[in-house]
Amino acid sequence: MTKTELIQTLAKQTMMEKKQSKLFLEALTTLVTREIKKGGEVPLTGLGKFKVLRRKARMGRNPQTGEQIPIPAKKVVKFTVAKTLKDTIHPVQAKAKKRR
Repeated sequence: MTKTELIQTLAKQTMMEKKQSKLFLEALTTLVTREIKKGGEVPLTGLGKFKVLRRKARMGRNPQTGEQIPIPAKKVVKFTVAKTLKDTIHPVQAKAKKRR
């Protein structure tokens, strides 16, 4: 799905104009970006959660030469998928877990 298709679908399902749907999507993106920059988390119920993780410094390997190289510590953005969304993709596994 493209951004344009997403905006059209949002507009259709919410009975809003495309322009309003586009503004909503842009506002959501801005909100998530701002919160992530502050180091916070953004939950999207039914979809998942955006959060910032700190990765420790570690030793890596150059794939071309095999030489070990240091990889510095850094912050990364992680999106954790909600359980309900996972269960829609793998319903057999979800049912098997409930039986246990």
